[in-house]
Amino acid sequence: MKYRKNVDKFLGWLVTILMGILVVNVLWQVASRFIIGHPSSFTDELAGFLLIWVGLMGAAYATGQKQHLAIDLLSAKLSEKNKKIQSTLIDFLIMVFALIILIGGGSNLVYITFHLKQISPALQIPVAYVYTVLPLSGLFIIYYAITDIMITWHKQKENQPNNIAS
Repeated sequence: MKYRKNVDKFLGWLVTILMGILVVNVLWQVASRFIIGHPSSFTDELAGFLLIWVGLMGAAYATGQKQHLAIDLLSAKLSEKNKKIQSTLIDFLIMVFALIILIGGGSNLVYITFHLKQISPALQIPVAYVYTVLPLSGLFIIYYAITDIMITWHKQKENQPNNIAS
């Protein structure tokens, strides 16, 4: 858990920087189109790629901050023990999703696009670089889910009374 704050800070800064680059990129697209009269050829593609990265890394960051979408009707009616079980189950399901879809499927997509040597038309970079965000965000989401489970059960141990038999 001591590394979690550093991971939070890193992801927060990464998403902020990517979002800043995205804003500047879109502003340049608008300026080059309407002021200069010749739209920039790479900004549309770069905006799409940055949006993918901001969305997936932002989702990982939101997962770590417990800011993701949640419906808490059931958990509001559960006992503390059952809330911890439910939280663990949810984190486990998140890990399974991230492992299968983001890491497994994303790694396969990265491999295929590297193997096929797919190059983006405007930027002339391998598209696999763009897709590396899938397994990368999956790793961050799994890290957060594991640490959330550890925090949940560590809190339970702290809250248990000391029953020392004489």
